[in-house]
Amino acid sequence: MAFSGALTLSDLNDFISPSQACIKPVEVAKTSDTQGSIKVDNSGSYYEVSQDGSETKLETATISLNDCLACSGCITSAESVLVNLQSQEELYSILKQNQIAIESNDPSTHRTVVVSISPQTRASFAAKYNQTPLQVARKLTWFFKNLGVHYVFDTSFSRDLSLLETGREFVARYKKAVEKGVIKVPDMNGTAPAKSTGGDMDVDVQTTKAPRKRIIRRGAAGAEDEPAVAVETESAMPMLASACPGWICYAEKTHGYMLPYVSETKSPQQIMGSMVKNHFGSQLGLTPDQIYHVCVMPCYDKKLEASRSDFYSDIYKTRDVDCVITSTEVEKMFAEQGQTDMNMFGELNLDLGYNSVIKDPTTGADKALLGTSGNASGGFLEYVMQYAAKELFGVNGIDVDKAVGVEVRTVRNADFREVILEVPGSGEVLLKFAAAYGFRNIQNLVRKVKTGKSPYHFVEVMACPSGCINGGGQLKPVGDNYATVPLKDWIAQVDQQYRNGALARKPEENPVLEQLYVEWLGGVDTPKARQQLRTGYHAVEQNLVNPLAVKW
Repeated sequence: MAFSGALTLSDLNDFISPSQACIKPVEVAKTSDTQGSIKVDNSGSYYEVSQDGSETKLETATISLNDCLACSGCITSAESVLVNLQSQEELYSILKQNQIAIESNDPSTHRTVVVSISPQTRASFAAKYNQTPLQVARKLTWFFKNLGVHYVFDTSFSRDLSLLETGREFVARYKKAVEKGVIKVPDMNGTAPAKSTGGDMDVDVQTTKAPRKRIIRRGAAGAEDEPAVAVETESAMPMLASACPGWICYAEKTHGYMLPYVSETKSPQQIMGSMVKNHFGSQLGLTPDQIYHVCVMPCYDKKLEASRSDFYSDIYKTRDVDCVITSTEVEKMFAEQGQTDMNMFGELNLDLGYNSVIKDPTTGADKALLGTSGNASGGFLEYVMQYAAKELFGVNGIDVDKAVGVEVRTVRNADFREVILEVPGSGEVLLKFAAAYGFRNIQNLVRKVKTGKSPYHFVEVMACPSGCINGGGQLKPVGDNYATVPLKDWIAQVDQQYRNGALARKPEENPVLEQLYVEWLGGVDTPKARQQLRTGYHAVEQNLVNPLAVKW
């Protein structure tokens, strides 16, 4: 299967199938009944040696994405076809079609092209090219618009909406879990959790139908998911973050009983897709199929997420995100356009609309990027902890990054940590959250949830060690290897760019979100809000005999 040249086997650390165990059956066409032998030379090449001594060099077996995932451990053959459509070549094709449409004066085939860039991608370019994230954002805007792209946005904007929805979803689940006796009310000297104020945003809350209930039975330890305890999505604890598509793919295809625990809030990428194709499109007077939306992401799994049938419009025959290209694929585009040094790029002001940026009120120039506090995987743990502490218990002033108001513990390894909110002086736990990165930690989490022994209320789950900042689609240091800069040091450099590159702002302080809820969604928790901001998951039958036996 053809795929972007930027994807190599060594880049697959964000996919769930272990590359060390990859095996590709190769069909060999026998030309005669004679027997021979195989010889390997000093270069590692293979030769077939016939009985008469003649040697024939054998073709090197390559493992394509389709081959690697043929066991359905990650994606199916049908899904790989959809993923294959997502590369810079597809973007080039759309831009070429637009040029032909302009030259032939045929507006019916012209599509408005929108590119949304992740903050992790900005940080990756900033670290490699010694630029600030704001400079990177302005240079990428210049680069894409020179190609023919019409608008360039920032997924930090849609992340605000994703964080806010995740916080609301968690608070609703927590209250339902208390109501159903799934968890006990913490002892606050006789004080029950405070009634939610609904946040600081002044928006209309409309009465809607009850949330969907997905009931799946949790299997007993060691059993093949035999029915044991019924689990309902609306009260399932712990709630597991859903922004990582590698983790979602793993849960759907190997641990279907985990799905009720997964947050139904869409990832920032897919919320941006909803916003661009529906809200922004309507502002331009365009239907969703008249917009071609590209997201630039740190992770190849995001291609698979964009290809999900849940994010496809049968009416308009289009996806919310038409194409995902990674940071490395964008860098490859530089070379393809004859512009290998990003430092030589021009700069353009960021577009108004879905960009988190402070503008100079007089000149309109970009002054500073805005983002959320927390880790480089989006800050879901940090924000949900702050939001829930305030909404459920009236606790303010929490800062997880600085361990203010909470206890932060590193457990087992650097990729598993706990964050605990207690009643001051009593030791009574109000909220216990965790972050689990990498599949070794995820498997431990899965076992605990399956046996009902998980002590957590919320877990931020990421497939990649170190999280999104270390996605398989991120840039490598100069020279494209870690000989001069060790991987650990390189991740730290990119993380520093991410954290220092934007001013922290709480999602509810984004003034445009209130406008979106009112004008676009008709309020909070309306049917349209659930349609545009929430999604669902589907257990997939797979062929692995014992997924828990896989060695990562």
